[in-house]
Amino acid sequence: MSNDNPYVESAFRTLKYRPELPVKPFENLLAARRWVTELAHWYNHEHRHSAISFVTPAQRHAGLDRGLLEQRALVYERARQENPQRWSGQARQWAHVDVVHLNPETTQIKEPQHTQQTA
Repeated sequence: MSNDNPYVESAFRTLKYRPELPVKPFENLLAARRWVTELAHWYNHEHRHSAISFVTPAQRHAGLDRGLLEQRALVYERARQENPQRWSGQARQWAHVDVVHLNPETTQIKEPQHTQQTA
């Protein structure tokens, strides 16, 4: 993924991998707009994003994420105490994520690996 416009590129990737993406072209502009509007609603109000601890963007923007994450942590801890045999390791950490990077900058430059050997 390039950084030309990472937000648009991320949205496009999400859009093109949705199972509801029509195989055939839209019948008209209104049909395309309707589909994108429905996708935007799903993306913001139903899709739980892993980068923000599986809350929706709408929940995060409304400030509901901290309470939801605290509640999830309690539910997981209670389940672990009631059924310890079901847990092989640590439970998921339901911590609030302060900063999200779409394409984080790396501090190290990776050298290309040469796969061809010279004779």
